[in-house]
Parts: sequence; C-alpha cells; structure tokens
Amino acid sequence: MAVPAVTECTGTLWLQKEMIKDIEVLNCEYGKNTIKFLRLHREGKKHFVKEVEVCTHLRLTSAQEYLEGNNSLVIPTDTIKNIVLVLAKKNGIQTLEQFAIDICKHFMTTFCQVAYVKTYVQEVPWQRLHENGVPHVHAFICVPDGIRFCEAEQCRNGPLVVFAGIKDLKLMKTTQSGFEGFYKNEHTTLPERNDRILCGELFCKWSYGECRDFDFDCIWNKIRECILEAFSGPPDCGEYSPSYQKTVNSIQMLVLSKVSQVQVIEVILNNTFYNVVDMKNLGLINDKEVLVPVEAPYGSCACTLGRKKFLEAQGHVLKDERQFGLTAAQGN
Repeated sequence: MAVPAVTECTGTLWLQKEMIKDIEVLNCEYGKNTIKFLRLHREGKKHFVKEVEVCTHLRLTSAQEYLEGNNSLVIPTDTIKNIVLVLAKKNGIQTLEQFAIDICKHFMTTFCQVAYVKTYVQEVPWQRLHENGVPHVHAFICVPDGIRFCEAEQCRNGPLVVFAGIKDLKLMKTTQSGFEGFYKNEHTTLPERNDRILCGELFCKWSYGECRDFDFDCIWNKIRECILEAFSGPPDCGEYSPSYQKTVNSIQMLVLSKVSQVQVIEVILNNTFYNVVDMKNLGLINDKEVLVPVEAPYGSCACTLGRKKFLEAQGHVLKDERQFGLTAAQGN
C-alpha cells in the first residue's frame, strides 16, 4: 500500500494537534460591540427616551471553535445584537443596570453552552427640555455632564455581579488647590504652588457585589452628588485640596461613607494643567486671569478602595499595606 505523501498542509495540521496537547486555553470569548439604539417609551403625549450603546461578550463551555474550527456551539454575533434589540423592545429599559441584568439572565437561561456572559451599557445624556420651568412632553437636550454606564457579568452557577459608573465628567475649581512639599531632585523644574486651578476629567466605577433589588437610579444620582461635593467643598468657601491624589481619595471616602451599597470603588482623575500667559512684553500684568490649557502630556492618578469585609468574603487577598503605601483610612 502506498503511503500518502505528507503535504505542507497536513503537516501543519498534525503539528497543531500535537501542540494543543501542551497548551491550556486561559480565556477565549467573543461578542458584539457598539450596539447603538434609541428606546422610545410613550405615555400618552409624554415621551421618555433612553439612547444606549451595548457591548455583550460570551465565553462558551468549549473552545472548539478556536481550537478545531467547529462552530456548532457558536451563537453568531448578529444573533447577539438581535437579542439585545428584542429585549429592549419587550422589557424596555427601566435602568441601565436592570437592562444589563436582563441581557445576562437571558443568555444564561436560554443557551446551555454559555459559560460566562458580560455586558456593558452606556447612556447618551439626554435630559428633558424645560421651557419657562415647564417640562416639555417630547423635547430633549443632550447635556455633556458625564456619561452613565454599567456592567453586569455572570458565570454559570455563579452570582450575577453588577458594576456602575460615570465617565467623561469634566470638573474644575479655580482656587483652593495646591501642590507643595513634593520630592525634588536635579530633574525637578515644577515650582510649588498653593493656589492653582484644579481641573480634570473623572472616571468612577463601583461594584455593588452580588446583584440585589437596588434602586439603581437613586444610588447613581447620590454617588454623583458625592463626587461633586467632595471635589468642590462647601459652596461658599470650598475646601483646600493638596493634590489630585487627595481629591480622588476624598471622593471615594465620601461615597463609601454615604452609600452602603457600594463595596468597591475605583476613581481615575486625568488632570488638565493651565499655564498663566506671560503678558509683560505686552505691557500688562496677568494676575492669573488669562491661562492656556496644556492638554498633553497630562498627569493621571488612580485609586481603588474596597470594604475589607466584602473583599474577605469574596476570598480576595488584601494588598499588603506596605505595597499599597497607605491604608484606606489614612487617605491617598
């Protein structure tokens, strides 16, 4: 009997099968990104809108589509998109968090081959238009005062976990901020300042832990109020901030003290620096009245805080305080 010739193609397939024996799949997932749509709800003459962007990813019980090219378990991403749209039609969008929960529950209860599902939802900030204090029944205005988002994820036989947050929130205060006493060496050119503009774009994300019957809208609004309060201080005098890092910590500590449902909170603050324009050559003294923003490069600081009891219950290994630098109670 003639022995079949080993072609380059069959040799490659044989090599792949041999390599698979020594390789472990650490993660493989797929999904549909940027599913954008507007959900319109009518109650007589009064209309309500939710415009959202959804990303939903799945991990299947088998990686055979990656390892063998077997697509028999694969739910097409076009089907994922259609399911999201159908759920929006059937269930509406009461809150972003509830809609994300609906998506996760649908994939877990409908498809036995789904081992893990994660969905992200963010909202376009439409607000009802008011004319002379009277709310309009069907007119809205897009107000760029931060973008609300949420995430929900679930492993099969595991709890459904919900995260929420706000991003692209631009904040500024024109005094009551400084930066002094920092480490200096031969490369330091930054002067100390005890009166400067503090401006930045904020990202804040928090975890509720295991999903419960929360009033997500109320909690989100309360956290946003905490962010603004901690950043600005009392309205008549403000509160001094010695650094961007301390401002981040003040925001986190106020949220954790006022919102018991939050278990873990992450804040990132990307700062915008302002240079005072030198007008001496123009015969003018510029007393910090005309400034120019320096958009790049920019500084950034981030911190994540969590309640110790929650982390211990989750089986997480707490960071060594020496590695983290400071305890949460001491601030950042």
